[in-house]
Amino acid sequence: MVRSTATTRARIRPRPRNATRIRCPASCIRYPGSRIRHIGSDLPHPARGIPYPVIRIQGGTSMSTVPGPRGRHLTRRLVQLYAGLTLYGVSSALLVRAELGMEPWNVLHQGLSELTGLTIGVVSIVVGAVVLLLWIPIRQRPGLGTVSNVFVVGLAMDGALALLPETRAMAARIALLVLGIVLNGLATGLYIAARFGPGPRDGLMTGLHRATGRSIRLVRTLLEVAVVATGFLLGGSVGVGTVLYAVSIGPLAQFFLRFFAVPEPAAVDAAVAPGSPEGAILRP
Repeated sequence: MVRSTATTRARIRPRPRNATRIRCPASCIRYPGSRIRHIGSDLPHPARGIPYPVIRIQGGTSMSTVPGPRGRHLTRRLVQLYAGLTLYGVSSALLVRAELGMEPWNVLHQGLSELTGLTIGVVSIVVGAVVLLLWIPIRQRPGLGTVSNVFVVGLAMDGALALLPETRAMAARIALLVLGIVLNGLATGLYIAARFGPGPRDGLMTGLHRATGRSIRLVRTLLEVAVVATGFLLGGSVGVGTVLYAVSIGPLAQFFLRFFAVPEPAAVDAAVAPGSPEGAILRP
């Protein structure tokens, strides 16, 4: 693992006798010592620009938390993970029924669905599995949330579409669009805050960022433009909903991520400088 040279001073409270190392995707707090070393090769997971959830450390500092199945609140985290993924699929189904434009990856899924005759949920599963295979050459490691994302979202989307009737009334379609976007932000906050690893598409983005050295913003933009353009050419729905989703999902997901963040015990009071890599710290 390559360590960045950027370091910041940290105020350490009296440490316990048997203190151990605490690691997170963006920084490594080490005992004994007085520095926080930012690890540039292991950046936080931005779900459409949103990093891993934060924990409140003594003194009010917000720091990103480590993904993984260990630790306290395991039951709550599992519930959050699968509730979030299920609601994500339901929110995508609402956007399909609104017929006013889809989120970027579902534009591609819808286009492939039109081409192949498969349901959009099945296409989502297949595309997720293919994207997951692309993690191999860029050395990304999936977590429970990564694998669950591939299957749960697609199944939930098809299930919701089977229950939701089509509608032609514009007022109803607008309501479905707004509800779908808000629910998508809530679902994103839920499953990211569970800290079981990024989805396959987000992991591809961060992996390419790490492999190429390009900024996350540039990699994300190029990926999503290519995905939307390909999906549109195949018959996917692009419209006002696509634009509204793009400008609102970041603030929504950040709000819900803070709301659903699972508390973790911490032993330090760290004063982190504002230059942490790629927005590893969510500002209050």
